[in-house]
Amino acid sequence: MRARLRALARVPEHSLPLMTALSGGAPFCIGPYFFLAAEDWLMAVAYPLEGRYADTTFEASLEEALDRTGATACWAIGPSLPSRLAAHIVDRDRYHVLPASADPPQRLRGPVARAAAQLRVTEGTVFTPEHRRLWAEFLGRVQRGEAGSMAPHVAALYARTPEALAEAGGSLRLLDARDGEGRLAACLLLDYAPENFVSYVLGAHSRSHAVPHASDLLFAAMLERARQAGKRFLHLGLGVNEGILRFKRKWGARPSFPYLMAQWTETSRRGSSAARGDGSSAADDGNVIRDLALAFLRAPAEAPKIIDDRPRSRPFAMLWRVEKDGRTSWVGGTAHFFCHSFEPSFRRLFREVDHVLFEGPLDEGFMADVDRAGRTPLPGATPILDMLEEAEICRLERVVRGPEGILARALGLESARKVDVRWFLANARPWCAFFSLWTAFLERQGWRESVDMEAWRVAHAMGKNVVGMESLEEQLDSLGSLPPERVVRFFRACGGWKALSRQNMRAYLAGDLEGMMGSSAEFPTRTEYVISRRDQRFRERMRPYLEEGRCAVFVGSAHMINLRHMLMEDGFSVRQAPFGLLPALRLRLRRFRQSGEDVAW
Repeated sequence: MRARLRALARVPEHSLPLMTALSGGAPFCIGPYFFLAAEDWLMAVAYPLEGRYADTTFEASLEEALDRTGATACWAIGPSLPSRLAAHIVDRDRYHVLPASADPPQRLRGPVARAAAQLRVTEGTVFTPEHRRLWAEFLGRVQRGEAGSMAPHVAALYARTPEALAEAGGSLRLLDARDGEGRLAACLLLDYAPENFVSYVLGAHSRSHAVPHASDLLFAAMLERARQAGKRFLHLGLGVNEGILRFKRKWGARPSFPYLMAQWTETSRRGSSAARGDGSSAADDGNVIRDLALAFLRAPAEAPKIIDDRPRSRPFAMLWRVEKDGRTSWVGGTAHFFCHSFEPSFRRLFREVDHVLFEGPLDEGFMADVDRAGRTPLPGATPILDMLEEAEICRLERVVRGPEGILARALGLESARKVDVRWFLANARPWCAFFSLWTAFLERQGWRESVDMEAWRVAHAMGKNVVGMESLEEQLDSLGSLPPERVVRFFRACGGWKALSRQNMRAYLAGDLEGMMGSSAEFPTRTEYVISRRDQRFRERMRPYLEEGRCAVFVGSAHMINLRHMLMEDGFSVRQAPFGLLPALRLRLRRFRQSGEDVAW
């Protein structure tokens, strides 16, 4: 089959190394048609290896493939498709090709020559950290709407590039354009497996190390290498969007085969007992397997409707009563991300205070400024992406993004919000990468609340005097001190994030500060600079309000380790005073266990 496909391939999807590497499916041919299948899915390539396409021959091959695989999730691409699939067509386009004998168009020869004077073109099969950074930069522009739109399956091709290169046996190659300092200005992914053509699979150019017409230089080099390899033409793929199509036309590409894609769920053969010959139905087995999987994964097919989507309220236990000269205030330790609400406790607390202090402002404008700064890389800084191995990045993607693919979607396990892990690793400052990916992971666990944001909102709603103790510059200075190595270590330990979050949750709900710090001491933000220096700043700025009384202060829980003792040095009495009977009982029991002394109950 390999030799037949190589000799007779007409479209990029006939490339055995490319398709098996990207899809992970098992390839087979029925008549003149090529198929890929795995688990419960089937992809049919309706471009015949020999002869002309005909509905009758393709229908017969498709029926045999469905019988052979029992697939339910199906795709087909072809120049035409049977009438029964007409209602399931989800994409229409045309392939574009360019003869290998073509020369660069006259108007591009000058720009290509100038680009050649600045860039060196090389070809290889190793996906380096620089390639990862370029891919992430390009996909980030797409995500922000700065480049043309991209279909999900095309984005998936970018994500699978490292694995595809490793599994394709050398037929997939990277064509690179590098400047005088060796920096990657542009790159194309090419497929040399078909005998008659080279396929242009993917491409990207850099804005960080931009060189005019770098992509044009690579197109000229692609033509030259195709001729050297004895290819007859370049397969430039589909039009995709107007920008990409305009670039291909600029080089003289002409339309070739029409392209249709259908996507559907195959159910008819599953319901046919005659096909089984034993009086039972394949659907019965499918339903049993599905039900077992659902039960094992605890993902019911029809989730029961909750009364509303509000998080469950719990009593606020991470709270200390601070007194001096008969004046009372409170200091609370917050969690920036959490899974429960404390609104009733906050309303009860704020009835006793006039001022509510936070680490910094939490209004939309301030948060937008912080986010904007975090997404702007520092000049010359080494991105986190370059500090991680490819296997570590893939593991981090799985942890942050969760289950993906056909089975995950069928079971309702695939997350609707997909954070671009590689973009943050390549472009964001270390602290922003940490917060963004950790938050995305927690959101997938159902942690969609923020303790300090909730307290900020309630305080404003109750008309309190709300104060931010730090400026934007001070907060960014503290965040910028995070050592990248700590962020890298935290990302490498992502396999333990679920257990870590659960430990944090239990300790926080119990008001167990020491237990919480014990379970999260390796958080990147737990550094001497971030904690201790800010502790002194908070101490100085909250003290006038605490001395006046009727004040509530909210700081990250880690700051309470030192602030309790600092405030006692300033003459305040400080004792933990959680809301709720159960947290109060737990606190007394914890004190008893720690001291061994009798506790007044």
